[in-house]
Amino acid sequence: MRMIVAVIQPTKRQAVRDALQRIGVERMTVCDALGYGRQRGMSATYRGVEYRAELIRKVTLEIVVNEDFLERTLDVLTTAARTGSTGTIGDGKIFVLPAMDAIDLATGNQGPAGVN
Repeated sequence: MRMIVAVIQPTKRQAVRDALQRIGVERMTVCDALGYGRQRGMSATYRGVEYRAELIRKVTLEIVVNEDFLERTLDVLTTAARTGSTGTIGDGKIFVLPAMDAIDLATGNQGPAGVN
């Protein structure tokens, strides 16, 4: 099992969710996040006054998949979360971590059965 942590643009959340549902990935946790990477924040103007936003709003998706879904899930995330055909700075990052165990609290199923 693997845990995928994807930090994406908030405007891409629904497109990513729809694309994942099409391949059968229907369970995920979605969290609002603030942060920055190479962008180092951004400048904006409000009522004629320019200000600097140090932290940029993002969405974090946490998805646990069995090994047989890993590559399909990563392909869909990579494609659906990009802005434009090649992507741009600020589109986000995807991290893949080992998930040692999973326990479904409702059924008591453990391991890969706890993910489903």
